[in-house]
Parts: sequence; structure tokens; C-alpha cells
Amino acid sequence: MKQQHSSMIEGLSAITLATHDMRRAVRFYQALGFEVLYGGEASSFASFRAGTSYLNLITQPADRQWSWWGRVIFHVADVDELYERAHAAGFRPATAPRDAEWGERYFHLGACLSNALS
Repeated sequence: MKQQHSSMIEGLSAITLATHDMRRAVRFYQALGFEVLYGGEASSFASFRAGTSYLNLITQPADRQWSWWGRVIFHVADVDELYERAHAAGFRPATAPRDAEWGERYFHLGACLSNALS
């Protein structure tokens, strides 16, 4: 009989988000402090460092449509500083920073691009 092995997921390597406007998307993530590792504003694929993981962007044609699918949540040391950084870059977060009942501090930043961030 073949032995089954349990494989625990150890982490998230990367998430890839689609965009219609790579230039705008790259500038958005750079303004929030993400470091571009590959590609950039003129490429069809870009990769950013997100702690020990990666955030990727891929360009999709204008006729490719999608609806809201979920939210990407990033951990940062100072939520209020990131909120101020987003404002300083001209972005308007959907909510102000607040303390959740589960112990985290967060805000939502979703109206800027097609993907919701928290």
C-alpha cells in the first residue's frame, strides 16, 4: 500500500494580479514602498518584493473583464504610516486605519486599482 505524506503549506510564494494599466499599477505599488525586482511600467509582467514573498502584475487586454474577487492583505510594521504614505502619493484609501476585534490594525485601499488591498 502506498504511504500518504502530509504536506503542510509553509507560506505564500507569490500572488499575481491582473491589470489593464501596467504603468499606473507599477507606480501605485512603488508609491506604497514595494521594490520592483523585474519588469516595470513598460513591461507586460512585473514582480515586486513583498517581504519574503512576491507580488506580480500581469497586463491583460482591455476586453478582458473581471469582477471583484477578494482582497490581498499585506502585513506592515506601521499601518498608520502606510496610510499617510498612500495619501501623500495621491491615493484615497476606502477606510481610515482602525483596530479590528481580532487584534490587527488595518485600512482598505481598493478604489485605486481593480484589486482590493488591506
